[in-house]
Amino acid sequence: MNIIEMALIATLGTWLMTALGAATVVFFKTPAPKALNLMLGFASGVMIAASFWSLLQPAIERAEAAAGLPAYIVATVGFLAGAGFMWLSDKAVRLARGQADSAQGQPNERLSRIIMLVLSITLHNIPEGLAVGVAFGAMKNGITSTESLMGAITIAIGIGLQNFPEGAAVSLPLRREGCTRRRSFLLGQASGIVEPIAGVLGAWLVVYVEAILPFALSFAAGAMILVAVHELIPECQREQEKQPYFATMGIISGFAVMMLLDVMLG
Repeated sequence: MNIIEMALIATLGTWLMTALGAATVVFFKTPAPKALNLMLGFASGVMIAASFWSLLQPAIERAEAAAGLPAYIVATVGFLAGAGFMWLSDKAVRLARGQADSAQGQPNERLSRIIMLVLSITLHNIPEGLAVGVAFGAMKNGITSTESLMGAITIAIGIGLQNFPEGAAVSLPLRREGCTRRRSFLLGQASGIVEPIAGVLGAWLVVYVEAILPFALSFAAGAMILVAVHELIPECQREQEKQPYFATMGIISGFAVMMLLDVMLG
């Protein structure tokens, strides 16, 4: 199995987690907040740890080995570019959503809200798919390395875990908007289908345009850190007053598991 096929399988797995999250609309009116908070916290811990050990650290090492710009410039610019891409995507979605919400009383108001909801999660999933693809593409020069393989797999697992509540975050509001359970599920899972496409693209670019690998790894790290810090951590802390440390222990556990795997396999 080549690297691109591995990236495709991994991102199909992350899409499947989105579909499973969207399927909660069939069985539940509202998923258990406690379980979702723990899952979001664990995913954010995994993503923060993976951003350094599986993305930034290899990016710096590969940039130092290659002739060209200093490694600190490549890593910093790539990291900021990844975070900036996610920030601009979020701003564009919020702007479009605001315009849709301003159309009060118009016949297409409900349709606009549905489109903006699906679009926001879909755009959010593109850099996540790229992150998985880049992680697998980075194994080109060391496909037998257990450390590289486990790093790529844990990134995919972390993103997959946080995709579960994202699928529910699309399908459940759609159900509240009056969509049928079937349509809510189909639209919810469709928001994750861009991840396999972005994953294959990320792996292909890294494999066939090797010079961009350090930048691509840093870019993926920046995107993942922004997602974890800006979205996942605040979201998992919503019930903090009732259970102050429950979600926080999820973050610590996720970080510890990822750190353990990297240090143990390194």
